[in-house]
Amino acid sequence: MKTLRIAAVLVGLLLGAPVQAQILVGQTAGFTGTSAVGVKEITDGALLYIDAINARGGVNGQKIELIQLDDKFDPKLAAENARTLIEQRNVVAMFLNRGTPHTEAIIPLLDQHGVALVGPSTGAMVLHQPVKKYVFNVRATYQREAEKAIQHLVTIGIDRIAVLHVDDSFGNDILLGAQRGLEQAKLKPVLVAKYDRTKPDFSGVAPALARANPQAIVLIASGVAAADAVKAIRAAGSMAQIVTQSNNASGGFIKSLGEHARGVIVSQVFPQSLTYPLVKEANDLARAQGVPEVTPAMLEGFAAAKVLVEALRRAGDKPTRARVHAALESFSRFDIGGLEVNFSAKDHSGLDFADLSIITSDGRFRR
Repeated sequence: MKTLRIAAVLVGLLLGAPVQAQILVGQTAGFTGTSAVGVKEITDGALLYIDAINARGGVNGQKIELIQLDDKFDPKLAAENARTLIEQRNVVAMFLNRGTPHTEAIIPLLDQHGVALVGPSTGAMVLHQPVKKYVFNVRATYQREAEKAIQHLVTIGIDRIAVLHVDDSFGNDILLGAQRGLEQAKLKPVLVAKYDRTKPDFSGVAPALARANPQAIVLIASGVAAADAVKAIRAAGSMAQIVTQSNNASGGFIKSLGEHARGVIVSQVFPQSLTYPLVKEANDLARAQGVPEVTPAMLEGFAAAKVLVEALRRAGDKPTRARVHAALESFSRFDIGGLEVNFSAKDHSGLDFADLSIITSDGRFRR
């Protein structure tokens, strides 16, 4: 196959046909494992935009090739994949990885090789403050989401709130936001419980939550573990309002909840209304490709892809890692469709949009 590809290039040169150059971008994410459904949706959203750009000739005459490696949602494997992509595949940028400890694991490689990471699918505050030189966030922080959720619960008269969180950097980060929201409302949680990320087991914690009798539970979990937690809480007899974060804003999460989906509140970091050009553009491209609906997870990937493509465009016809990094830091009020992304040497946060949605009886996210 390699010989055939070389022969094709030589024939093209002899006939005077242009050879399509490619811009290599790397992605390591849990395409299998507990977060596989969300990873697929967010990546599908990114490819909606990247494929459309490539169909129009690419960026500065070069098509984008997204090289994807499966890290099985394992931080150690994420670091190994990043090393392969950066040192062996020579990608010009990293893109759309998933998970907080996973992102932390690859930062040393980004720093060592001067490679920008665009749109990590995590809202961890540790990636925002202090600024990580090569990490460019597109979405708002988890802490912002948690504060918004607590504010909403208090507004509708709920004051008995419990928190269940995964015991890792992701869970502890969002816990801080929830605690700050509770403090602002002059409330104390009726219970704060945690579970092991590597071996999720809710057989003990779910009954404890039920006994605490909260009106609402802030659930800080991902993928399969989040769905299993909801089911365990309901099986223990608790009918508390459950609120979780945007990392679970996927159609797959709704399906995994089954009969327990209705009424679960999920915070969002991108708008869902077609009045936003970003949302309309994504839906128009989806329909053109036969995709019936753009989920919130897909929209996150779509938005990240718009930022990536613009950075590659600004990097010129010979993009290098340094040029991509400089291009990203030049973003000032870059409009991705009703939302403005801002980066500078002192701020890599991108956006601060946060809202809430609820899962309806027909299995959809509605504001």
